[in-house]
Amino acid sequence: MWQGQGPAGPLDFLSSGCQDCHRSITILQLISLVLLAALLVAVLVKGSDVPTSQEQQQEQVKQRIHQELDHLKDGLDRLCRPCAWDWTLFQGNCYFFSTFQQNWKESVTACREVGAQLVVIKSHEEQSFLQQTSQRTGNAWMGLSDIKQEGKWMWLDDTPLKWSQYWLKGEPNNMLNEDCAEISSTGWNDNTCSLEKFWICKKAASPCSR
Repeated sequence: MWQGQGPAGPLDFLSSGCQDCHRSITILQLISLVLLAALLVAVLVKGSDVPTSQEQQQEQVKQRIHQELDHLKDGLDRLCRPCAWDWTLFQGNCYFFSTFQQNWKESVTACREVGAQLVVIKSHEEQSFLQQTSQRTGNAWMGLSDIKQEGKWMWLDDTPLKWSQYWLKGEPNNMLNEDCAEISSTGWNDNTCSLEKFWICKKAASPCSR
């Protein structure tokens, strides 16, 4: 008896239908997992925007530190400061040692613009202080020249030079039309006024108000 393939029976349809059901269920499961993952990510992101109690405590500590720093700054501002922060106090005067170089006339102007004068040395103690400082800062212009009259050295306050022991050996020699004086760690030297050098400003210290 020949056995051919007959028409599909109920079991065949049921089997095919179940396969479709399995595919649908699998797709639905995948969609559900994706939605669940997206929901978890959204919750985590939202949760990260809300500070924890520990983060709130840390923020409060930071605020208190900033408040204390502000109070400390106010207290420092009220302290007596005879010289500005970048000036040096010595025997009732404030000294500014430049950090870049200019020629002599520009140095004179720079000091005047801050209410000071290119340094005029008034005592041997002051000379010693500036000479020692020059070991660290380098050669610098001071307020001494013979621009008005060759060989007659005058300070910027129009007082004549009374000392000669601080000139380096053989100086001043006016070798290259040198009319301006510089101070170094070893003494004084006359030099060309157009050369760029560091400079030193000087002004009286401010009295403390009580």
